[in-house]
Amino acid sequence: MTVNSEVAPAAARRALLSSFMGSVVEWYGFLLYGTASALVFDDLFFPNAGPTVATLAILATFAVGEVSRPIGGVLFGHFGDRIGRRSVLMATMLLMGLGTFAIGLLPTYDEIGMWAPVLLAVLRFVQGLAVGGEWGGAALMAVEHAPSRRRGLWGSVSQLGSASGLLLSTPVFALFAALPEGQFHAWGWRVPFLLAIVLGGIGLFVRARTLETPVFAAERRPDGGRDRAPIVEVLRTGRGRLLAAIGLAVGPLGAQMITVVWVVSYAADRGYSNSVTLGALIMISVVQLAVQPLFGLVTDSVGRRPVYAVGALLLAVNGFVLLWLVNTGSVTLFLLAFLIATLIFCTMFGQAAALLAELFPTGVRYTGMSLAYQTASVLGSGFGPLIAAALLAAAGGGANTWLVSLFIAVICMVSAACVLAVPETRGRSLTGVDLAAPGDQGGGAGGDADGHRVNGGPEEAAAKAAAAWEPEVVALRAHLAQERHDDVVPIFGVEPFDRRMEDKR
Repeated sequence: MTVNSEVAPAAARRALLSSFMGSVVEWYGFLLYGTASALVFDDLFFPNAGPTVATLAILATFAVGEVSRPIGGVLFGHFGDRIGRRSVLMATMLLMGLGTFAIGLLPTYDEIGMWAPVLLAVLRFVQGLAVGGEWGGAALMAVEHAPSRRRGLWGSVSQLGSASGLLLSTPVFALFAALPEGQFHAWGWRVPFLLAIVLGGIGLFVRARTLETPVFAAERRPDGGRDRAPIVEVLRTGRGRLLAAIGLAVGPLGAQMITVVWVVSYAADRGYSNSVTLGALIMISVVQLAVQPLFGLVTDSVGRRPVYAVGALLLAVNGFVLLWLVNTGSVTLFLLAFLIATLIFCTMFGQAAALLAELFPTGVRYTGMSLAYQTASVLGSGFGPLIAAALLAAAGGGANTWLVSLFIAVICMVSAACVLAVPETRGRSLTGVDLAAPGDQGGGAGGDADGHRVNGGPEEAAAKAAAAWEPEVVALRAHLAQERHDDVVPIFGVEPFDRRMEDKR
């Protein structure tokens, strides 16, 4: 019997719902800022600047949120590894809700002068902290509650927050943008931000009814502490694993942001209408919602590494295909280009939560995977569009996009190499494991980058866990159904096929 077999199906599904809904609320607020930046913030917060200066200023405030994401990952990861995932996720939800709500209350430049853009940048920093802490926690809430044979599927659900947040924030803001310009600038733009407090309240209600993950409860020390801070432990004994995790994430994150930000801007210069580019963004969000869980399920059957490596290689080639299709000027081929790119993204994002969670031991998992993913986000998502713009200019502008395609290919090849440098993690136990070098195939025998053992290996870790988690089991069992004979929990009320076949036999 595994730790997760102690969790009632209803409690596990509630944790999965909490992971998904929380991510939707977080990304609603984070992406809403981007929409408002493009449509109204330059007039409200930088009215005296020229068009170019105002655009640069808005991009700078947008970048503040990207830079603060790794800080949020380390900060909330520390407490998530010390006191628990559930409590920290409540905090990130509250922080995002209040930060986004406060943007809706901000005075404009005409009212308080330069303090308006300063406060806007501060609140954007707060949003970045919240998103940086949310991603790892939401992923772990799903993965650490999941049956071992369904981690890819459950983790993929937590990854749908960004697509759902985009589908929610875009039409809400568009609805108020349809108001007469005077009303929109006076109060209409504020309403979507103020609604975040309602969404945050719903998210907090759902999360308040969620239990701590059984994996964390099983390995938490009675005193709630650790010998070293999680970030120190990751940097001292898991540097190789951390660098590999950053490398495997930077390719898809960079390629995706270049596609949905820079390519959209480039397409406008090539004559595509706003309705076409907006339609493409909505289309890829819908496709991601439908397809991404399927690839998470595929990795539960065939493994993480082969699917991720193939996806990275396809994405490297697609960098050339994507821009060739865009440069044709055909709306149909433009939409096809975005569809192909999204399908490839799903092969990687569909398993990212499970893969990164399985790379790190429980005691530093929140910190390690958050630091890796958010650092890759800054490098790929934050700088990717800027690098693409610079490469187009270096190539002479126009349709000379080959340097951009080459850049996409290079970062995706880096991701392919990094995922092949780590061991296969599908089916690996999430308890009783230690940090190990990326090439360690032991799947549980820990070692640092120099090959020394860390924390005494799995036997000592298992012994410590057995002593520490017994009080937690007593508390958890008050909420549990009777024990199941294996670790398979139905998702959305449907038994997995392999479980039904076992029952028939």
